[in-house]
Amino acid sequence: METKNNSSLYWSLLKFKDWQLYIASTSKGLVFVGSQNKPFEELVEWAKKRFPGSTLVENDEMLAPYVVEITQYLEGKRKTFTVPFEYVGTPFQQAVWDALCEIPYGQTKSYSDIANAINKPAAVRAVGAAIGANPVLLTVPCHRVTGKNGFLTGYRGGLEMKTLLLDLEKRASSNNE
Repeated sequence: METKNNSSLYWSLLKFKDWQLYIASTSKGLVFVGSQNKPFEELVEWAKKRFPGSTLVENDEMLAPYVVEITQYLEGKRKTFTVPFEYVGTPFQQAVWDALCEIPYGQTKSYSDIANAINKPAAVRAVGAAIGANPVLLTVPCHRVTGKNGFLTGYRGGLEMKTLLLDLEKRASSNNE
């Protein structure tokens, strides 16, 4: 597992309607978007694994650009993100996460579609594991991946959150046509 030793991770609590998401960044970019309404511990445990020895520093001002774009997305007003990311993962995970960013807003792909997109058609399970390790929910849209049959499958944020995000994108897509 790829980790970074960094002195500080900056975090903020994003509140939108009945949603609360912890988000974190380094000085280079967004590194973590938490699950809907999960406790601060989710971020703490992730940071221990991926950024061992770093200090978590609350910094609403530094995270403001991320909060703005994620809020716009949750309002159905933003389809893509322009804020910088700093992926912390293996080259394979990063390839999978890049492929997720290619899934058009309001559409879904299967795990095998992603495996084919990164030229590893036999690596469907490894693709699933990499998707499950995606640290930046919403912004790297792992919620757009479904089973081959179109059914919703696991999601770090829970299936309720996945359903809400897919419904939000369907509504926003149909409103803008």
